[in-house]
Amino acid sequence: MQPTSLTVRYFAGARAAAGRSEEILPAAPSLDDLTTELTRRHGDRLAVVLRVASFLVDGVACHDRRAPLPAGATIDVLPPFAGG
Repeated sequence: MQPTSLTVRYFAGARAAAGRSEEILPAAPSLDDLTTELTRRHGDRLAVVLRVASFLVDGVACHDRRAPLPAGATIDVLPPFAGG
């Protein structure tokens, strides 16, 4: 992986909406920018999931979608989970 890239891993409904479990993308300045690019690549079905998803950046929950993303980071996209 190049240091100017991000690894995005999709789980549950996000995986179904993106049609893949993982992809490597050029680095994005923030989660807002990343979600814009993911929507452009994968369409409205994923956009709906991204609006309600939680994100882990290198294993740490990220609640500020405008915070800078480190180059080379792994981003986990976690949609709300149902179940008991």
